[in-house]
Amino acid sequence: MQLVLASRSPRRRELLALTGLPFRVVVPETDETQRPDENPEDYARRLSQVKAGAAAAMLDEHALVLAADTIVVDGDDVLGKPADAEEAAAMLRRLRGRTHRVMTGVTLLDTGSGRRLTELAISPVPMRNYTDEEIAAYIASGDPFDKAGAYGIQNRDFHPVENFEHCYANVMGLPLCYVTRLLRAFGVEPPVDVAAASEAALGYACPIFHRVLAGEG
Repeated sequence: MQLVLASRSPRRRELLALTGLPFRVVVPETDETQRPDENPEDYARRLSQVKAGAAAAMLDEHALVLAADTIVVDGDDVLGKPADAEEAAAMLRRLRGRTHRVMTGVTLLDTGSGRRLTELAISPVPMRNYTDEEIAAYIASGDPFDKAGAYGIQNRDFHPVENFEHCYANVMGLPLCYVTRLLRAFGVEPPVDVAAASEAALGYACPIFHRVLAGEG
């Protein structure tokens, strides 16, 4: 059965490739507006489900559709992609020296049976106490503008995060531990050791990968 990734994100494509599974990409158009009184957890889950459904409607063949949505949450506020340099600087100052959460809803949908499963990965992200000058240099690089919360955990020059002890791939946009668990639930076993492949590619040994596969968290 064909695996389809419902995302325009190049980072998600790179991460999914680490499973060793062949896949193709479709990009559905969806309304990503948060509903009134919708909490961040439900919002992330719902968006991944909406994206999976919209992608499935674009297909003529039987497939497994994988969709994800990642949000940055500070308190109860969802921080989206900054509209301009001023908003990016405000977000980075807000997050500086504090811990926020990154949530990714991940949905796997079998277009033949209609079976759908959704996972939610939540990672606490401690930010270092970077300076205003570092913020300005990072914004000048252009990197913050396509990223929720105005930062990329993988940016080696800015390195905004310190003492991180959770799912690095989740903060990048696709928690491979949860993806692997979903795939197994549908009878799909990646042909490689995904944890080892992820560690080699990202330079980070995920401390929760095997706990998630064991059904914890």
